[in-house]
Amino acid sequence: MNQGIYPLASTMINQLNRVDILSNNLANANTNAFKQESLSEGSFNNYLKNAQKKDEVISKLSEITNIIPKIDNKFIDKKLGAITPTNNQLDFAIKKEEMFFKVQNPKNGEIVLTRDGSFGILNEKLVTKNGYLVLNFDNLPIATTEEEFAKQIAVVKTNFENLDKQGGNSYKIKSEQNIEMLFDNESYLAQGALERSNVNSITTMVSLIDSHRRFEQAQKAIKGIDEINQKVIDKIGNNR
Repeated sequence: MNQGIYPLASTMINQLNRVDILSNNLANANTNAFKQESLSEGSFNNYLKNAQKKDEVISKLSEITNIIPKIDNKFIDKKLGAITPTNNQLDFAIKKEEMFFKVQNPKNGEIVLTRDGSFGILNEKLVTKNGYLVLNFDNLPIATTEEEFAKQIAVVKTNFENLDKQGGNSYKIKSEQNIEMLFDNESYLAQGALERSNVNSITTMVSLIDSHRRFEQAQKAIKGIDEINQKVIDKIGNNR
């Protein structure tokens, strides 16, 4: 196979992954407190160097693919979204980065984190719009019948590296040891307001168009290489 096809095929795969991420970001441009994701590219230089240090045999294929761009990392943009007043006293926005509400799935009891503070009331308990129970600092549901129930809302701090994104605009905790409780929640919460998505629809759309074009360019280049190879084969065959 022509060595030029390897980086082009890899580029197509990378752009497909990029399209998936960008499309999801764009679809959540109006989701409260949604954090956009991004991808970074790299090569497996480090893996190859480590293999060489261990005196492992490096194949010709490894040397070729070493220069091929690959998805190196997927990361979450922790930047704050715009905080918008709603005048609804059941809405809460977290004013600082990497802080979250603790909520509980009523079906399986799993505790997850979210930044979406669009709350409501169900059976006199404070809940998210997905029906998850909003928890206090003792991991107990918050009764809305109590005075100043807002002061009971637990706010915790952790970095996004300690979280796995899952459905419902929530995050699964990897390690409870890296969770810090912030008991003075009034310093971090804005009641009667919501944090909007940090997705910029215009720049995301431009990036999506760019990704499609990069994919098409790589596809055309592969087709061009294939046509050249076919002409070479035909010419060699005719000279026999």
